Amino acid sequence: MLILHVVAPAEFGGLERVIQLLGTGLQGLGGGHEIHVACIVSHAVIADPLLAPLSDAGVQTHQIVVSGRGYRRERTAIAELCRRLRPDVVHTHGYRPDVVDAGVARELGIPTVTTAHGFTGGPWRNRFYEYLQRRAFRRFDAVVAVSRPLGDRLAAAGVPRERLHVVPNAYRRLTPPLDRQAARRELGIPLDDFVVGWVGRLSQEKGPDVLLDALPMLGDVRLAMSFVGAGVQREWLEARAAHRGVADRIRWHGVVPDADRLFPAFDLCVMSSRTEGTPVVLFEAMAAGVPVVTTAVGGIPDVVSADEAVLVPSENPSALAAAIRDVYTQPAAAAQRARAARARLARDFAVEPWLERYVDIYRRVSRGARAPAAA
Repeated sequence: MLILHVVAPAEFGGLERVIQLLGTGLQGLGGGHEIHVACIVSHAVIADPLLAPLSDAGVQTHQIVVSGRGYRRERTAIAELCRRLRPDVVHTHGYRPDVVDAGVARELGIPTVTTAHGFTGGPWRNRFYEYLQRRAFRRFDAVVAVSRPLGDRLAAAGVPRERLHVVPNAYRRLTPPLDRQAARRELGIPLDDFVVGWVGRLSQEKGPDVLLDALPMLGDVRLAMSFVGAGVQREWLEARAAHRGVADRIRWHGVVPDADRLFPAFDLCVMSSRTEGTPVVLFEAMAAGVPVVTTAVGGIPDVVSADEAVLVPSENPSALAAAIRDVYTQPAAAAQRARAARARLARDFAVEPWLERYVDIYRRVSRGARAPAAA
């Protein structure tokens, strides 16, 4: 089959990593599949971290450079690409391709698939975009939810169950990890510190403020925190840390390329999210053998149990602080959970079965390909 993925990438994150894994994995799976990835960008540089590894793997990539509201030009470019490639399936990712571009493929009689990676909420504009996206999901031939709770939410929003597929993300390391000393040197972390790592987008749904609020409760614990990532809350979080008197215990690293290489630098990985699908950061920590403390939101409880991580309620700094203290004071138990988590990752979230599930979905929708819409 010829599969065309369409994405409007942001700063490189979980969605973009899933597309990389799908593209490179399907290209190398066998069976003669031909994979294309089209990126809708406002500046060509934005797509570089996503497209370069895909191109290296033989995936054919296309950049469509448009203004923020250049929807007509974008739809015209997607239509031209579809007419030229004649894909068996168009697979969109993210609210802009789902709302703006998938309809172009449907008008040309091409089956459409989307992967719902999760909803973030936040400001009214973002909530409005997500409302449009949920409405658009009803018109797709297949909608893939990356977690069971997300699938239930989409069904409640009107996505027909027969077109809904729950396929949790998979994991394969894309870059070799650094050893502990090298990872700490790259991040500028002293070798003898107990370091709590937090990796992700500095935004409300990821809950970095909840971790900051837990830190004053750990005044007697000799630890430091490393925040890897960028986002709209960065300045506000720095001011909050100063107000709480913990700024001197925090390092802000910003966006670090190939951050999954650096997890061995951490003694503990914390996820304090308010909402999640199936987070790739969790997989990265599990693969590195780093103990995990995480909120029990979204698809996370389907990835790790109490045998593999410490699970805490969201919006609860006290519970988060107690869990961090537990890892600090009981390192042997934490190491045992980390070993169990790594084993579960290899057993339950391997890439090949995940790819085969997507191939099966593509085959199903392509067999029911619709006729082109009337002009």
